[in-house]
Amino acid sequence: MTEDGPVTPEIQQAGPDDGRRPAARDGALPPPPPPPQLPPLPPARTAEALPPAQGSVGAAPSATLAVDSPRTAETDSPSRAREIGSWVRWVVEFVVLVVAAFLLATGIKTFVVQPFYIPSGSMEPTLAIADRVLVNKFVYRFSTPKRGDVVVFVSPEAPTTDLIKRVIATGGQTVQVKDGYVSVDGVTLDEPYVSKERRDNYSSPTPTRVPAGYVWVMGDNRGNSSDSRVIGPQPVTSILGKAFAIYWPVQRIGGL
Repeated sequence: MTEDGPVTPEIQQAGPDDGRRPAARDGALPPPPPPPQLPPLPPARTAEALPPAQGSVGAAPSATLAVDSPRTAETDSPSRAREIGSWVRWVVEFVVLVVAAFLLATGIKTFVVQPFYIPSGSMEPTLAIADRVLVNKFVYRFSTPKRGDVVVFVSPEAPTTDLIKRVIATGGQTVQVKDGYVSVDGVTLDEPYVSKERRDNYSSPTPTRVPAGYVWVMGDNRGNSSDSRVIGPQPVTSILGKAFAIYWPVQRIGGL
């Protein structure tokens, strides 16, 4: 220390704005430095709030994500294509169903069962005019006609006409009619299906032997029937089927 000038303190008290640390008291540690300042975080991401619905007053907007994009022709095309595809599929299924039903009906009519209309009274009282009957068309594929069967066959006089009669005798048997009563192999038949008032007085001059593969047929209305007494025995191959039921009119529904 000299005597030439004033004593300069080793530590000066910092002023409020000079940026220097304040003087520390004797024996006290200086305060720790402030933590470093981190850069501010970006604001938290929030869902966009849709504007309140039109017409609502003071309605608080609901926080929903705005994910829908404006509707365009491109976004509508898949739905439209599905609708068209569904309609086309329905039409195709309907057409297939109609065709299948037609083929099934045709197959049933051709090979299984066929309805027939009775236009005359040659089979009265068993079958009346305007009766409708069902004919089994496959039964004789597995069996042969037998006495008492009511059969439908093609007329030998008009190939486009079908006749319906009752089988009286089959191949190898001998038939004779005398005074309206039929005998087969010399035995007179019991025919409850022939009413007394419909039996005629016809008599055949001689017995007739039915050839193999043929049948002798007659109508139940003997006085009004053109049958084997006129057209002779008929080939089994001409038989279309066996009538087994009346299905119309309602009051006459029943088996044969």
